[in-house]
This record gives sequence, structure tokens and C-alpha cells, in this order.
Amino acid sequence: MQPVYISPYDTTMAFPNVELALDEPNGLLAVGGDLSTERLIHAYCNGIFPWFNDDQPILWWSPNPRMVLRPDEIQISRSLKKTLRKTTLRFSIDTAFEQVIFSCSQPRPKQPETWITKEMSQAYIELHKRGFAHSFETWQDNTLVGGLYGIAIGKVFFGESMFSTVTDASKIAFARSVECLAHWGYELIDCQVETPHLASFGACNILRQEFIQKITQLVQLQTSESAWVSDVR
Repeated sequence: MQPVYISPYDTTMAFPNVELALDEPNGLLAVGGDLSTERLIHAYCNGIFPWFNDDQPILWWSPNPRMVLRPDEIQISRSLKKTLRKTTLRFSIDTAFEQVIFSCSQPRPKQPETWITKEMSQAYIELHKRGFAHSFETWQDNTLVGGLYGIAIGKVFFGESMFSTVTDASKIAFARSVECLAHWGYELIDCQVETPHLASFGACNILRQEFIQKITQLVQLQTSESAWVSDVR
């Protein structure tokens, strides 16, 4: 069985049913298409996201199971609570989106390649300009030292990537971002695939079918605070 091919000239924005995604590699659904804002939003609303390297075509995924976090169920360790109380790092929202995505795209130890290609970066920067993509940042004085970004649609935040250059900077950004999302009325954070780091915050796996059912309803809803404004804490 092969993933479905989508022509880059296809303007219908249609994706195959996610139940056609491969078991191996887990969730690979389609190849091709483009990274237009319209196609990306349609993909996220249907539980699909792009993930590919520079030497690959655009690959679209919908893994099973799906890791998610309910904002009001986040688990903060005792040590992180202490760090949050005492940290001198500043927290901000949407003040350095391009810096965050650039930092997330940098190669990491034991991971020389990055899936955040220049094409991907430009697509998400456009999503940010259109009000869909957002970033949360942590700063040490005037230096960006940690953060994350994702896509907000309805009452779902689709997390994409995070980075840290000093101890706990990304953990602080994540913990405070979840606090903000809960306050604004978001009901689900998509973490895509399981990692021990996200599991430590209380994220858990659910079946893809359940995930699709949840987001189909939640992306249609409005949050209590729709305006994402620059905020420094």
C-alpha cells in the first residue's frame, strides 16, 4: 500500500480519509500538494500535518494513536513549580515568532537534520501573519532562550515544535503557554506523537478516531479570548 499522491495543482484542498494512513511508517497518508495557508488549515482541521526533510517531497501524516494534552489536566512537577516561582526568565507571547521558528529549525545533538525546512518556515510565518500560528517565548535579559510555536484553530492548539538553549527554558514556556490556553478556553492541545517529555506533563495517547471526533467539534468553536496580543510576564 502506498500513500495517496496529491497534485501540487490540485485546488480542491481535499485529503484522503485518515483511515487510509499507513501503519508503517505510522500515519503516512499522502505525498505532494503544497503548503498554502488554505491547505494547511484544512489539513489541521482534519487531523493531518506536514512533516518532511529537505530531500523529500511534502509528506502528510495522521498517526495512530495521537498524543494530546487537555490544558486543565497539565501535570507540573514539584521541581518545575519551584523553578516557575523563582525563575528570572521573562515569558512573552507572539513577540518573536520568526526567531522561535528559526531556533526550532536548528540541528540538535544526535539530530543533524531538521524537518523545519525553509519552505516550511515561510509557510508558518505566513500562517502567523494570517493569525493562525502563534509563539510563546522565554527570555534571559534580551536574549531568546526558549520557546514553542503551533497553530490555533477553534478550541484546539496544534503544537509543532519547541527549543531551549538554557536549562528549563522550554519547560517554562510550555507550562505557561498551557496556563494561557486553559485561561482562554482551549480544550485540547495536539502533541502529535508520544514523547517522554510531553508525557511528563500529563499528555496521553488516544485513538486517532477519537482525536478526529474531538477536533471536528472543537475547531468550530470560539474561545473566550480570541485576540492573541503581545504579552510579557
